[in-house]
Amino acid sequence: MATGVQERYWWKSIASFLLVLFMMPLGHALMILMEHWLHPTALHYAAFAMGAVGVLMVVIGVFVKGDTKQTLWGLFGGLLFWTGWVEFLFMYYANRFGVQPLIVDGEVVTRPEYLILPASFGFWAMFMLLYLFCVPTGCNFINWWQKVLFRGRKSEIVARPMTRHTSIVTFMQLNMMMWTCYLALMFCYDDHFLGDHHPVTILLGIGCLIGAIFIFRRQLRQREWGANIRTAIATVIILWVPVEIMGRLNIFSEIWVVPQEHKTVMFTLLGIFVVLAIYLWVMAYRKRRNRNAAEGGTRQ
Repeated sequence: MATGVQERYWWKSIASFLLVLFMMPLGHALMILMEHWLHPTALHYAAFAMGAVGVLMVVIGVFVKGDTKQTLWGLFGGLLFWTGWVEFLFMYYANRFGVQPLIVDGEVVTRPEYLILPASFGFWAMFMLLYLFCVPTGCNFINWWQKVLFRGRKSEIVARPMTRHTSIVTFMQLNMMMWTCYLALMFCYDDHFLGDHHPVTILLGIGCLIGAIFIFRRQLRQREWGANIRTAIATVIILWVPVEIMGRLNIFSEIWVVPQEHKTVMFTLLGIFVVLAIYLWVMAYRKRRNRNAAEGGTRQ
């Protein structure tokens, strides 16, 4: 007899959460180490190549079989794309045209590339128009806005979805959420608008922390690995907002900003990340193999 209580998939949710969570400090650390190890010219070529590899991985993900594999291709490709073609390109042009970092009490609190990131707000709004008017989505944030703006006409205005490729969906989810959260943080940090210690900035952090908890509760109900990982992307990125704010307020030390001084911790994170990635890839392969075997048996 059905009890009405949905099953919770704790192991899948924790593994997916940790995989995406460890990507955040490792991505930051990768940028810092590349800056330290590479000559500026070599750095720019390497960063551009990184972004190109990311795009290639996402495209490969369109053609592979299996929801979990497509999700992983989109996730890893999206991270390389964001690091190489977004963050490093902003860094390149900020340095090229002499944008100065924000320095408080002799310490760099905002790097030049992040100071010019808010200039991309118009492009962000352009993408949001596409998602609001053309894309039926499982994102609660966009769904809420569609209900507020369109009310009873939602099914009429957002009538047909675009072609869905899981790799592209994951790629866009990762980049749009990171872009949105960076813009929100940069506007909050800016003294011309609010400032580090403004109540709205603190409320943003608290709100995102609560939001991450609710998203994780939803993640616990995702039975399939691919869907669980995609929900984990939302959980982690929203959770990272209060992490960034607490780091900005010097509540704790951001070890990923100086990874060369915390080698043991960073190597531990890297090791766990690699093990989880391999595990998820193997699970996706086994699931696909079992499905093919079941389909072959049915045809016989």
